[in-house]
Amino acid sequence: MIDLEQVRKVAHLARLALTSEEEQQFTSQLSSILDYVDQLKELDTEAVEPTTRAIELNNITRPDALAPFGDREVMLNCAPDREGDFFKVPKILEE
Repeated sequence: MIDLEQVRKVAHLARLALTSEEEQQFTSQLSSILDYVDQLKELDTEAVEPTTRAIELNNITRPDALAPFGDREVMLNCAPDREGDFFKVPKILEE
């Protein structure tokens, strides 16, 4: 069980300005969370491998395939600035 003083201390460390209503609300919410964690500690997890997710996720990616762009002029016309057949970008490095 977490008490009001502990909530105030955590809020102070986190640089949070809480109203008295928020302090009361967080006291009960944090106590509920800690009670739930205590419940979870009662479970036997010896045979359970550590995981980072509840379900396994895989990224769906497409293979990189080199393909020429259809019309170079169309692409260059979309650029905010161009110089001949090249994109013109602001200079960021000095010589």
